[in-house]
Amino acid sequence: MKAVLNNTVIAEAPESELVRIEGNWYFPPASVNTAFLEKSTTPYTCPWKGEAQYFSVKDGEALLQDRAWSYPTPYPSSFDRVGQDYSGYVAFWKDVQVVA
Repeated sequence: MKAVLNNTVIAEAPESELVRIEGNWYFPPASVNTAFLEKSTTPYTCPWKGEAQYFSVKDGEALLQDRAWSYPTPYPSSFDRVGQDYSGYVAFWKDVQVVA
């Protein structure tokens, strides 16, 4: 599967390596081209996953604020709910399309 923004592939991995959480596909860290991501200072803590790290996504000269996020150190109790450790996996907001 691929995470694509305006014909630019930001992440790519086989579906079997992705994790689906609450309707969002999370890509393994090694599959993400971090050259397109810039850490954001936007704070968010999910009650059951923990503290999120948001990223803005580079689209040419534009920077799309908070269009990707990750849980670098999720609550260990969330692994049971998700079915595996998803530390550092990256999900994308709707501007970035996840396609097969």
